[in-house]
Amino acid sequence: MVDSPGRITLWGIEVFMATADERSISAAAKRLGASASAVSQQLTNLEAAVGATLLQRNARPVRLTPAGEILKRRALVILNEAALARAELAMSDLSVLTRFRLGMIEDFEADVTPQLLTHMAENLKGCQFLLETGASHYLYELLDARSLDVIVAADLGGDDDWVEVHPLLKERFIVAAPKGVVDQGGDIMAQLKGLPLIQYTQRHYMGRLLTAHLIRQNLSLPHRFEIDSYHAILALVGQGEGWSILTPLALMRGQRFADQIDVMALPLEPLSRTISLIARKELLQDMPTQVAATLRPILRRTVLDPAIETYPFLNDHLTIIS
Repeated sequence: MVDSPGRITLWGIEVFMATADERSISAAAKRLGASASAVSQQLTNLEAAVGATLLQRNARPVRLTPAGEILKRRALVILNEAALARAELAMSDLSVLTRFRLGMIEDFEADVTPQLLTHMAENLKGCQFLLETGASHYLYELLDARSLDVIVAADLGGDDDWVEVHPLLKERFIVAAPKGVVDQGGDIMAQLKGLPLIQYTQRHYMGRLLTAHLIRQNLSLPHRFEIDSYHAILALVGQGEGWSILTPLALMRGQRFADQIDVMALPLEPLSRTISLIARKELLQDMPTQVAATLRPILRRTVLDPAIETYPFLNDHLTIIS
């Protein structure tokens, strides 16, 4: 069914908000999973319905008009009320939930996520599941923009009062070094200083966290490579190009390099991060709590137990948070 140009629709409001946030029709289309022409048509329909121009579409980036600024304030209320209505209907009878939008860090995409979605699909027969994977900061942005309902990501250290947080897993950072290069009975840090550091990209939160930690330890370590791929980092370590600081989750994703590297505890003050399930506060009632409860045993058998079996010293590096 084609939307009538004379009606304000919830989809039209969502399209308008996405375009206002992204400042680009093509970026809004990508975020919404729609075509640029469909987004443009929805904006035209909405402007016809309200009788005002909302966006300067020829500007780069796209800008809101004064009328658009007014509608944006009202649109936030409309979308929040719509989300509350969907949540209340879903919580009164989960069988009526028709869409669940989940964001998941890449660490879990291959093993954990399929198990979670399979479990949820068994209980929500008529629900469509939309999955987005990516870095934690990217998932936060999508949650903030109301493009996702729930995300599983690393805590970013903020104090946002608009989210509810359900901690799932805590992991301490470790070292990966080329096989046989470091004598683990000697001064590990002194030996590592003689090798180049292969650093995780500082464009992501984890890279900045690592850099800040090294500064606190008064360490300045030269590096030639700054990379956003665990597999590429571990491949370079395995080829003898240097060493790296990673998480146990990153290590388990790169198991094909296990015979080329040595893994050991970080020979510095411990550094850890927490993986949590995060949702907009009070919109989904107790569903985030239920999903977190479903995830914890999946994480134990899929992540924690195999990691400790492979590297026993990780027993005090990985913890499921109840």
